[in-house]
Amino acid sequence: MKVVQIEEETVNGIKVRTKNADEMNPDSSKISGLWQHFYGDIAPKLKREARVFGVYCNYESDFTGEFDVVAGSDMFEGGVDSVTIQAGKYLVFEGKGSLPQAVIDTWSEIWRYFSSGEPEYVRAYTTDFELYKSDSEIQIYIAIK
Repeated sequence: MKVVQIEEETVNGIKVRTKNADEMNPDSSKISGLWQHFYGDIAPKLKREARVFGVYCNYESDFTGEFDVVAGSDMFEGGVDSVTIQAGKYLVFEGKGSLPQAVIDTWSEIWRYFSSGEPEYVRAYTTDFELYKSDSEIQIYIAIK
């Protein structure tokens, strides 16, 4: 993991509102359906150089509250939902392997880090995002104070 400073960026796509407790139950989970819709209907329309993002934003509180997830791209014009990734400091976690397992494993690493007593960095709960680098590589950016 490393700390980086990023500039503001806009992502257009589709959105759901959920909470982590709901995502643990297949009957109430919304994120997997969001990505199925994105890869079925939006991804085929993207240019080859388009970057794909999963943006977590509009946090109600912390990891226990509701938040929005936008599946989108920096080059998608027809998105019904637009979100701005806020400029600032981010802690970057990297994952490799088959998707979606690499995403799940990387989020598990993030949860372990932030629940380990006294982590060096504190989450800001502004915007966090996944950047899909390839079919087998992901970076997850967590906003920090």
